[in-house]
Amino acid sequence: MVRAKSVSFSRVVLVIGLLFLYLPMFVLVVYSFNASRLVSVWAGFSTEWYGALLQDQQLLSAVWMSLRIAFYSASMAVCIGTLASFVMTRFQHFRGRTMLSSMITAPLVMPEVITGLSLLLLFVQMAQLIGWPQDRGMATIWIAHTTFCSAYVAVVVSARLREVDRSIEEAAMDLGATPLKTFFIITIPMIAPALVSGWLLAFTLSLDDLVIASFVSGPGATTLPMVVFSSVRLGVSPKINALATIIIVTVSIVAFIAWYLVQRSEEKRRQPLPESS
Repeated sequence: MVRAKSVSFSRVVLVIGLLFLYLPMFVLVVYSFNASRLVSVWAGFSTEWYGALLQDQQLLSAVWMSLRIAFYSASMAVCIGTLASFVMTRFQHFRGRTMLSSMITAPLVMPEVITGLSLLLLFVQMAQLIGWPQDRGMATIWIAHTTFCSAYVAVVVSARLREVDRSIEEAAMDLGATPLKTFFIITIPMIAPALVSGWLLAFTLSLDDLVIASFVSGPGATTLPMVVFSSVRLGVSPKINALATIIIVTVSIVAFIAWYLVQRSEEKRRQPLPESS
């Protein structure tokens, strides 16, 4: 008799974890094609909510604003976070290093309510003292998102900088390269994967933020999470399901392309080099 394979505990936990993560997304995608206005009642297959989504100017403008803010915040956070991580890893002994490290990593553990309230008070005081910002909007959201996203980028880039072989940089400076030129030509390419990871992380955090944006936004600036949250309080619209489905499909396609490119690069690396005649 052939013994049946025993199901291992790790596989059971893996399946349960995947179902817990992806089953709600699957249900959301299915109900985005629901013909009923009630999202919890199935009334047949329909794609009308995707057409209604394309006609909702408020929702589309919120999506466009969120994408712009996330792009600008992630780009600025990479610049600030990279400089901060470079100072923390390369300059080990200077006065105030512990305080600087604590201030950089503080947004990681600070509640978002506290961060949003403190930034709101800051903008109010700045408007009274110097007259800027007169109105809270896209600029204030960008500054607020850059503030807490820089901490995440600094942690990611610092981990990579600690693993970089400094002898390569020292060799470049011994050959006549200035420290600034060494940083851009040698250091930046070596930490490029960490920069990309930090940028993607900051982009995701900015795109997903609701609490801080609610504090520092104004009447003319509404992000996508704010629109979704306000619509949920009045009842979930099937257009939100359609929008979420588009986001899920887009992220899945990007992840698949990235996985395919990584696999291609690994296959090329494993191929033996042609023998020279």
